[in-house]
Amino acid sequence: MRIGIDFGTSYSAAAALVDGRLELIRFGEARQFRTAVFFPEQIPNPEDFQLTPALAAQVESIVRASRQQRAQATETQLRRDAIRVVRRQWMEEQTRSASTVIDRFQQALFGEEAVEAYLDEGAGHLIESPKSMLGYRLDAPVRKIIVNIAAHILEHMRLAATRQLGVSVRGVVIGRPVEFRSSMGAAGGEQALELLREAAGMAGFDDVSFLEEPAAAAMHYHLQLAGRQRTLIVDIGGGTTDLAWAELGGGEAPHIHRSWGLAKGGTDLDIGLNLHSFMPHFGKGEAPIPAHHFVEAASVHILPKQREFRQQNYRLVDEPFGSRLRALQELGATTRLNRLAERIKIELGEAAQSRALLDFIENDLAVDVDRDDFLLGADDFLKRLQQLLAQAREDMGEAPGGIFLTGGSSRSPHLQACVQACFPEIPLVCGEASLGVVSGLAVAAAG
Repeated sequence: MRIGIDFGTSYSAAAALVDGRLELIRFGEARQFRTAVFFPEQIPNPEDFQLTPALAAQVESIVRASRQQRAQATETQLRRDAIRVVRRQWMEEQTRSASTVIDRFQQALFGEEAVEAYLDEGAGHLIESPKSMLGYRLDAPVRKIIVNIAAHILEHMRLAATRQLGVSVRGVVIGRPVEFRSSMGAAGGEQALELLREAAGMAGFDDVSFLEEPAAAAMHYHLQLAGRQRTLIVDIGGGTTDLAWAELGGGEAPHIHRSWGLAKGGTDLDIGLNLHSFMPHFGKGEAPIPAHHFVEAASVHILPKQREFRQQNYRLVDEPFGSRLRALQELGATTRLNRLAERIKIELGEAAQSRALLDFIENDLAVDVDRDDFLLGADDFLKRLQQLLAQAREDMGEAPGGIFLTGGSSRSPHLQACVQACFPEIPLVCGEASLGVVSGLAVAAAG
């Protein structure tokens, strides 16, 4: 049996076509779950390495053994190289221990349950949006951990599908963005697919293929069109925004002409709101603190940035900002702040104003946010979205017959208005935001 999996930055879903009927896989009572996993034990961090007395003794032993073999080397060189060897051995041992923990699949929690456990327990390790890290430069130990985590999420989905469908699930079509979030350009995208394929194999899938997410959404919309139509698919997800120009419907096979991608999505709206509306209460624009500190604090999906923020020393920062920043460095605090930003983003889709209570930072600390604040925080993303849509319009050379809007972030009336402003004469069709892509992946998996 083959299924489709939308392994999303923010949320993940799975579906299958059974006897010509779409069947969405349920995770508990939900048709999707937050792409997060919690392990009760800590996952190793290379920067935690310290020369304990035992490790220092190992260094001295290596230095003594190296003196005769490397007579030309200085003591400084010998000691530096010995520390490097001991550090590598320490990290390998830590990684073996962590892999053992991760391999104990029963201990892992997924979705909202994972986030809640992390916030409640104040220990362990929460990984949110591992997809967003696949395209970045990773050293070998971190690469292994990220692949293991992705594998467990995919296995969680495969086992849920097997239980629900009553058959062994061994094949999968996984959605992929047109452009992965990456620090390495095209090489990052190739690496991301390689790691996803490896993770899927570890998860028990024998047959693994990929389909661009807007193409999957096009296959879903294709089945709803009675007549032939040239359609622009706009898929605004949590981590990426993808477009596809396709001929759909009319009883003929769908044809995808081309696609465009932007490695930004709804999570960037959360970060923008966080920076614009929350961070001034932590000293942004008010205290002599480098601006990148606030970006690191808001970037909860990027582990190295979170690590950098937690290592900063704010003891000498004037009050009230110093104590607020130190409170934000506490385990789970940046995650709580990000969830508030996400909640307010959603609320401002319907309400003119919303309030965030930051009592986990300081008693009675609250922030009021209105739609103008949201738009100011979203300005960079909205400009990039407008540029992407303008590029697509120019490349198509003609107006589409319709626009199909999907992806979790497409619910935002602000983003819908942005798309409509770029194509004022074309009607928007808003699909089921979270399930358009996975439905098309299920069709592809069956086909």
